[in-house]
Amino acid sequence: MTATTTDVSAAVARFAERFHAAVGTGHHVGSPLGAWLLLALCAAAAGPGSRTDPALADALGVSPEEARTWAQGLLAARHPLVLTAAAAWTGATAPPTTAPRLARDLPAAVATGPLPDQRALDAWAAENTQGLIDRFPVTVTPETLLVLATALATKVSWTEPFHTAPAADLRAGGTWAGRLTTVLRSPSGWGHVSYVARSRRAGLVAVHSAQAFDAESAHGLRVTSVIAEPGVPAADVLAAAYEPEPDEVSLFDLPLGEGPLWTITAEETRTTAADGREEWCTSVLPAWRAGNDHDLAAGDLGFPGAARALAASLGLPEFVFEARQAAVAAYSRYGFEAAAVSVGAVAGGIAAEPRKGVLRTAELRFAHPYAVVAVATGGDTPWDGLPVFSAWVADPEDAEE
Repeated sequence: MTATTTDVSAAVARFAERFHAAVGTGHHVGSPLGAWLLLALCAAAAGPGSRTDPALADALGVSPEEARTWAQGLLAARHPLVLTAAAAWTGATAPPTTAPRLARDLPAAVATGPLPDQRALDAWAAENTQGLIDRFPVTVTPETLLVLATALATKVSWTEPFHTAPAADLRAGGTWAGRLTTVLRSPSGWGHVSYVARSRRAGLVAVHSAQAFDAESAHGLRVTSVIAEPGVPAADVLAAAYEPEPDEVSLFDLPLGEGPLWTITAEETRTTAADGREEWCTSVLPAWRAGNDHDLAAGDLGFPGAARALAASLGLPEFVFEARQAAVAAYSRYGFEAAAVSVGAVAGGIAAEPRKGVLRTAELRFAHPYAVVAVATGGDTPWDGLPVFSAWVADPEDAEE
């Protein structure tokens, strides 16, 4: 049975909640889709051993067989606004049966071959992210037997650029009004939509969507920003951003005046609306950029189970597994760009004990932290409606004049 786009979009949305929970609530960007694709390829590369790990299927949200089928469809059906690549490389000391087995078990769109050196891996990352990421997120060693990687990237221009506005338009009650000088105001032209919605987990939210569009292919990328009232957990706001069809709320069902997320006013006007009631929304939000390195083996993402299955397929009684994602994004007056390289690597040896580290977080009308999700659109393909990148914006920057 083949998973439908709706099924897999829902699976990626569930995986995204785990992904962002593992990353935390600091300012960050990532590609849950890129990590999900990597997990699907790990399960395929492990062969039948992956099917016996319930945690792996639970993380994928579909069976490993369904995940492989869908990954093949996604990688084969190129989206004109999302550069996509996947590869599997075998080290010199891998069992001789590994390369033929990968060529048989992995989707046909996954490039396979001998493991390149670090410089070539860096070049692969740069080539497949339009130069946005120039370093491969995992360092290979002579003991590395198998490396799997996915790359996703986009560089798009808005259908119509934002206007700029003084940061005072965010209102004094917001976190960022006194910190920024210039912010973005949505234009009235096609390609920008603003509205109030009632979400399942975050209550009433303000929503803005900016659209990039490829006229030749009729495909697009929709980048949606969602903000809830202060105090709503980040996980719930991100979940609201992933809701495919939010329940839009009429401005006539909300009180006039200023609230924590918007100001609603009324005036008499001429209108062609049948009931005499017309409404319009605009958005004021900051520009932002982010760059992060995520440990995919942390949290409940299924990679430990994938590692065990991969090690068993390689005949390794002891092994070291590393799974990481490098991600970057920038949201500006003129467009959006983002990229992520997700990597899983298996090496022989004994895994080192985790060490204590330091996690830095920033306590910093989209005037306080909010969620962003970039969704591919257009055509009857596996990409339509699929979330590709998502972010928690907690550290904005001034917009270009």
